[in-house]
Amino acid sequence: MPAIAILGARILQGGGDDGGLFAALFSGLNCVCGTAFYILVVIGLWKTFVKAGKPGWAAIIPIYNIYIMLKIIGRPGWWLILFFIPFVNIAIALIVSIDLAKSFGKTAVWGIILLFFFNAIGYLLLGFGDATYQGPSTSTAVTPTA
Repeated sequence: MPAIAILGARILQGGGDDGGLFAALFSGLNCVCGTAFYILVVIGLWKTFVKAGKPGWAAIIPIYNIYIMLKIIGRPGWWLILFFIPFVNIAIALIVSIDLAKSFGKTAVWGIILLFFFNAIGYLLLGFGDATYQGPSTSTAVTPTA
């Protein structure tokens, strides 16, 4: 019987000490992949923020980077609270992705696919690509009525 089959059988049966080794190997791999993904997102956000005239270092600070993104797209700062409400945060993240794409002259479909689903790639394309910041896609200014 191959060694991997024996290892798999022991893990499934719960016997032996090989389960700890298996968990250690894959948790280490998860940590490396997660860190690499985080670094790609920060690099892309940094360049995107700089293109929009905001400080690039804001991409490193976890909650502050969302606040800066809201300011880039022209949404009010209190929308940050909506990111802490379960299920509402998904809808708000989708809206922010679409607005960010529009702020850089891209389509809503581009925002959904590349900024919502594949955000590391989307932020890198916004930051290092030919997209230029065109101003906030939404207007928070209230116009007085007569």
